[in-house]
Amino acid sequence: MPRASRNVGLGLVVAAMLTGLVHGAGPAPVADAAMARNREAVKALLKSGADVNAAQGDGMTALHWAARAGDLELAQMLLYAGANVKATTRLGAYTPLMMAADQGHAPVIAALLAGGADAKAANSLGTTPLMLASASGNPQAVTTIVENGGELAAREKTFGQTPLMFAASNNRVEAVKALIKAGADLEATSKVNNVGNLSGPQQEFLAQASGSGNQAGGNGTGRSGQVVATGSGQAPPNAQGQAQGGGGGGRGGFGGRPGVERPFFYNELIGYQGGHTALILAARSGYADVVKTLVAAGAGVNHISAGDRTSAMLIAAINGHFDLARWLLDQGADPNAASENGVTALYASLNVTWAPRALYPQPRAFNQQQITYLDFMKALLAKGADPNARLTKKVWYSEYNFDLAGVDEVGATPFWRAAFAGDVPAMQLLIDHGADPNISTMKPAGRRPLGDVGAARESKDVSGLEPVPMGGPGIPPLQAAAGVGFGEGFAANSHIHSPAGFLPGIRFIVEQTGADVNAVDHEGNTALHHAAARGDVDSILYLVSKGADVKKVNREGQTVADMANGPVQRVQPWPEALMLLEKLGSKNSNKCVSC
Repeated sequence: MPRASRNVGLGLVVAAMLTGLVHGAGPAPVADAAMARNREAVKALLKSGADVNAAQGDGMTALHWAARAGDLELAQMLLYAGANVKATTRLGAYTPLMMAADQGHAPVIAALLAGGADAKAANSLGTTPLMLASASGNPQAVTTIVENGGELAAREKTFGQTPLMFAASNNRVEAVKALIKAGADLEATSKVNNVGNLSGPQQEFLAQASGSGNQAGGNGTGRSGQVVATGSGQAPPNAQGQAQGGGGGGRGGFGGRPGVERPFFYNELIGYQGGHTALILAARSGYADVVKTLVAAGAGVNHISAGDRTSAMLIAAINGHFDLARWLLDQGADPNAASENGVTALYASLNVTWAPRALYPQPRAFNQQQITYLDFMKALLAKGADPNARLTKKVWYSEYNFDLAGVDEVGATPFWRAAFAGDVPAMQLLIDHGADPNISTMKPAGRRPLGDVGAARESKDVSGLEPVPMGGPGIPPLQAAAGVGFGEGFAANSHIHSPAGFLPGIRFIVEQTGADVNAVDHEGNTALHHAAARGDVDSILYLVSKGADVKKVNREGQTVADMANGPVQRVQPWPEALMLLEKLGSKNSNKCVSC
């Protein structure tokens, strides 16, 4: 369209709008014109006597729209006409100042404050203009509000976060600097929330709403699990407690308690959240510049969150920000800091590197680092990190809330986690620094249902093996390396292991650590059982060559051949492995579940 024609068309549209607005086409014509950034229409409406404070359906006035757009001239026009600087929206109770602060429009902020706007006012969520300005990142907006009474220590209602936390968690370096200069408290912490403190009906509703994955440590779809809770639906007292030593305390404060009947929900495993400083929030997201700014200003690198007892370095490691975690380590961060579930930076670096396949996209910051996880582990070990630190509770985020493997890692060490991934370089590194390759996980309370339908397990132990008490040895590293979980759930759908395959890890543990190839886990499975469940002929032949007994029977009565013959739904038989095992002398009970 030629420019002249386009201008004529635009003029007609504007004229029509002006005509409609002047004659009151809507309940809030001034607000409608301001929303369209049409100053001439606003001016004409005001001259005709239109109400400058008339609000649209959601409570937005003309001044709200001018503030949101950062239109200083329009805002000044409205203020001159008597616009109410304290008007609030019907949804959220936002004032015009909050709208301007949210967008970081410093000149409009100054005009509104000069016109009587309240710098301390909060919306329905307790969010103040200073918090919004901090999140916007404009240091001038921050400074202007602070100089006019904005409170540095104010907290919003939901998480109890301060303006500094808003800036830090949004990677607003300049806003962080402005807040620090103004005197913001670097060690202020957010609210601590007990995520597990829900009623029984609330928890049951969550389980039904999710369909799967809401209960912890369970079968192939995560509908149920090893960790059990009281029949009332409430988490038992001291649910966030620690395990009792190396093998006697059971389920890290969850299992082994009277009256336990069902698995814990994920919210119960999470326990407490929050208590974060601005530094911890920035470290969680890997915002290096913000972290360095806060540390330079005096933020404590070893401040532990009051929620799950996590430090800045640890939360960076959990999320795969190895470069930042290494920097924090060099600033004096404690290499042995452990969260309330026992996760240390050593374990976390392995856990995020070998995180399972997720059912929906997940952050993969560890793929974008300058240093590798092994580099970070070396630095931790050089600083004295304990290679034998053990988990005290199932890690709720290990499988992104969908526990397809169904493996309970309570009691696991970094070496065990490396074995589970078949990570030979990591296992060697840990052994070189004193790792004990013989530490198993701890036996959980109860028995995990099988398959995706939560089938009950045979309660009668037909193996003749000595019973293992709760808290006793669970899964040895060799079984972890051999593929624990593949024959009891859907680990094959999610488990991530070394690209080199399973055999190198199995071979390393057998030949370098002297592991007993006939040792059993708490379910009575040998490494051969787990290799058979994956149909891994090479690993079967290797284990047999090292003396593995093909006639071993687990507590369920399953032979090694049975594990290769569709032991659970959707896990199909492995004909080649099955024929090999039968030839080697393992009995096929012909109990294929998936056939």
